[in-house]
Amino acid sequence: MTETTAEMAMSPNELYREEVITDRRVGTVRRLIPITADGAEDASRPVQYIGSAQVLTPGGALPLSFELQADSLEQAVEQFAGAAEQALQSTVEELKEMQRQAASSIVVPKSGADPSGGLGGLGGGGIQMP
Repeated sequence: MTETTAEMAMSPNELYREEVITDRRVGTVRRLIPITADGAEDASRPVQYIGSAQVLTPGGALPLSFELQADSLEQAVEQFAGAAEQALQSTVEELKEMQRQAASSIVVPKSGADPSGGLGGLGGGGIQMP
């Protein structure tokens, strides 16, 4: 088995069955139910809830995905709006930081190249200094 194949192998001890719950308006809640390798529910691990939504921006739809710290579907639905807002704010801050980094990046010319794009110190001129 190659290293890539080993990385892609599923772990039989970390399987989940996924249910998708939606109000067909705002977003979805994915309920991840832990199961054993034979498909039976695994009560030794907690059910997980993941929220998903999209926000329309001038650049197009911005997908959001966020964990909901809930013990039931009812709690997950109650937490959805606050967690979505938090995920949106976090995403906006990450995008602003990426823009700041891109704007402040310094372009360093390759060694031996003239910063203006010419040949620099590679010769080719007819004038030589003694």
